[in-house]
Parts: sequence; C-alpha cells; structure tokens
Amino acid sequence: MQEFWQWAGSFWWLIFPIMGMAGGAAKAWEQGAKRRHERRLETLRLKGELKAAELAARGQVAPSRKRREIASDAQPSSNQLLERLFAEHDEITARWLDYELDVAKLIAFPAMSDGRQPLTAAFLRAKKTADALRPSSADAKVSDQQISEYLDAVGNYAVAFEIAEKEARRLRNSTFSEAERKKLDRAQKLLKVAVDESATQAERNVAYKRVREELEGLIVLSDDAVTVLEKQVAREITTGPTPAPTSDGASEPERTQPERAPQPERTPQPEPIRQPKHDAS
Repeated sequence: MQEFWQWAGSFWWLIFPIMGMAGGAAKAWEQGAKRRHERRLETLRLKGELKAAELAARGQVAPSRKRREIASDAQPSSNQLLERLFAEHDEITARWLDYELDVAKLIAFPAMSDGRQPLTAAFLRAKKTADALRPSSADAKVSDQQISEYLDAVGNYAVAFEIAEKEARRLRNSTFSEAERKKLDRAQKLLKVAVDESATQAERNVAYKRVREELEGLIVLSDDAVTVLEKQVAREITTGPTPAPTSDGASEPERTQPERAPQPERTPQPEPIRQPKHDAS
C-alpha cells in the first residue's frame, strides 16, 4: 500500500486530465439527452401536422400549400369539418379522462398524471391549446384561419396523447425507487378491497384510507378522481335476491308480511381525506 501511495504521489498531476475527461463525458451525455429530447419534440410536431392533414382529408377539405387556410367554397363543408374535429377532440379528452379519473390506472401508469415528464407536459400544452381554439359550436361564425388553427391544434393534441400514453406505458413505475414501488403495489392491492362490493363498508373505508396514505407524496389525485373513488367506496352493498312473484302477481313477502328483523343503520359514506397521516409503523 505504501508503494502505491508513493507512485500516486509521483503522478499526482494526472488528476487534472482525468477530471477534464470526466467533465467532458458528463457534458457530452447532457448534450446527447438534450438532442434526444429535441428530436422527440420535432417528431411530435411532424406527426401533429400529418394528423391534422388526415383530419382535413376526412372532412373532404383540401388544405392549402402551408395548411394555413381552408377553401371556403361551401359553408356546409366547413361545418362538417368542425363537427368531425369536435368528435376527435372529445374522443381524445375521454381517453385522457379514463386515466385521470381511474385511480387504478393512475397507479399503474403514473407518468400520465406527472407534468414533470416531458411528453406528458407536451400533451397537456397541446390540450390547453386545442381547448382554447375550439369554437363554441359547429355553427359558430369563425374564419377559415380559425378553422385551420383549430385543425392543427386537434392534430397535435391527438398525436401528443398517443406519444404520452405510449411513454407512460413503457415507464410504468420505473421512475420510482424500490421503496416507492412497494408502496404503489400496496396501494393497488388495497384499492381492490376499497371498491370490492363483497367487502363490508367498514373494510372498504379502512382500505380507502390506507390507499390515500400509501399514495401521499407519490401520486397527486385530482379532486374529480377522489370524488369518483369515494362514490365507489361508499356504494351500497347488494343484499339478497328479490323475492319471486306468486301466481297472483304479488311477491310472497308482500302477501304474508312476515316479521322482519330490524335493519342495521347504513354506514355513513367516507369523508374525503385531504391530508392523511401515516401509521406509526
């Protein structure tokens, strides 16, 4: 060991070129990551243009050379194109809400709700643009320029969603640490109990609370998603089958009126847990 340190002392000056090489490698990696991100955004833009052109073709309206103006030779064609754009716009939004309001999907594909992910952020920007440019109705008085801009926005919106969804399904929970992934797995299992109709209301309430605790700090649930989940948790448990009617049309319980056991009071619905506290364990 002493000989090693003597050798290292003789060649101490090597530390400077080594540090320079390491710094250069780190800089090259950072530049490469930036170029990959720029290529993804460029691909997103080009695919959006192709999608918009496809939508224009569906509406049988030929785009201009730069796709900035749409021929206005017949007003019904413009109305028809707007109706088709509205349908496309609504379909994409419904597919997004399928993730946004389904807690099970959010746990399985958390990148779809994480605006820090570049492709998810690009999708959210495309959504905001499409929503802002959407006319109030197909009969609204809008210029050809406005129709063209909305067409472009819907095309970008559609492609941005497809790319963000594909990336989220590829990543799944890989961006989380091992401990965080275990919490997500527990939340997924508890969620099945929370919405299980065969479980008691008390069991569902406890499971719901544990789900919120496990997700705290990992996934932010929207207010709408919480409302949907709470309705599922508070769903009334189905009792026995309905009595079969007799020959005279009245059910047997209605005819004989047997003495019924007192019914337990219905368990109140779970209250929203805005700031759940972790168990001491």
